[in-house]
Amino acid sequence: MFTSEDLKKATKYYDESKIVGRGGNGIVYKGTLGDKRIVAIRKSKVVDESQVEQFINEIVVLSQINHPNVVKLVAIETASALSHLHSERKASVPIIHRDVKTTNILLDDNWTAKLSDFQASRLVPKDKIQFATVIQGTLGYLDPEYLQTSQLTEKSDVYSFGVVLVELITGKKALAFDRPEEERCLATYFLSSLKTGRLNQAIDKHRENEGETVEQLKKVADIAERCLKLKMEERPTMKDVAMELERLIMKKMGNKHPQVETNIDVISEETEDLLGQKKSSGYEFEGCSSNTTTTE
Repeated sequence: MFTSEDLKKATKYYDESKIVGRGGNGIVYKGTLGDKRIVAIRKSKVVDESQVEQFINEIVVLSQINHPNVVKLVAIETASALSHLHSERKASVPIIHRDVKTTNILLDDNWTAKLSDFQASRLVPKDKIQFATVIQGTLGYLDPEYLQTSQLTEKSDVYSFGVVLVELITGKKALAFDRPEEERCLATYFLSSLKTGRLNQAIDKHRENEGETVEQLKKVADIAERCLKLKMEERPTMKDVAMELERLIMKKMGNKHPQVETNIDVISEETEDLLGQKKSSGYEFEGCSSNTTTTE
C-alpha cells in the first residue's frame, strides 16, 4: 500500500514527462519509489460515474492476484499466469481476464512476461453461469461463442490465448486489413492452413533461426488449434495448456531449464509488448468480419 504522497513523489507530482500511456480510465505514469523500484502508476482521470465501476473493478481484481511463476518461456509464463487466475489461487472465485492479447503481455528488460490490463476482468463464481451485459475485448482475439451467447467463462481466455500462440508461431498480427482477404483474420487463416496441410507456409521462418524446430512449432500449433475450437467445452483448460507447453520446453532443454520468478503486478515497469510493439492503451474493437459488431 502506498500513500498518495508516495505516488506524487514517485512521479514528480505527475509530471507530463513521466506519462507512458493513456487508457480509457486513466493515465499511466512511470515512477521511481523511495527504494529505487521503477513502477507504473495508474491515475484515474477526472472521475465521472461511467468510469468509477471499471476503475474499482480493476483494483479489486489486481488486489487478489499474487502469482509466482517458475518457467522461462514467454508463452509458458502467460499460460501459467492465466491458469493461476482461473483455478490456482487460494480464493475460490476464478478471475476471467477477458482481454488476452499480445499488447497486454509486457516484457521487461530481462524478457520476463507480465500479464497486464485488468480493466475488463471479472470474478466469476464457479457454481454460477454469468452473462456479460456488454461485449468487451478485442476482435481478432474474441471467442466467437462468447460473442454469440455473451456467456462468460474461462474458456474465452483460452480462445484468446490460442490466437496469441498463433501470432508467436507465424509472426503475424491477429488482424490486418493489408493482407489478402483470406489471411486478414489470423485465427481463421491458421485453421484453414491446418485443414489443407499448408501449416509450413504459415510458420514464421525466423522461429527456426531462434532454435525452434518445425516439429516443436507443429506441437505448439496443435495446442493452439485445440484452444481455438469453436465450442467452449472442446477447448482445454489453461492449466492443461500451461502443462503441455512446460513439457515441450523441458524436453527441448533436457529437463534443465533456468527458473525465474515473475509476478502479475499493478506496479511493474511497462516496456514492450510480446511482439516488440509499444503497448496500446484502451480497448480495440476491430473485426475479422464486417458483419461482427461489439458494444461497450
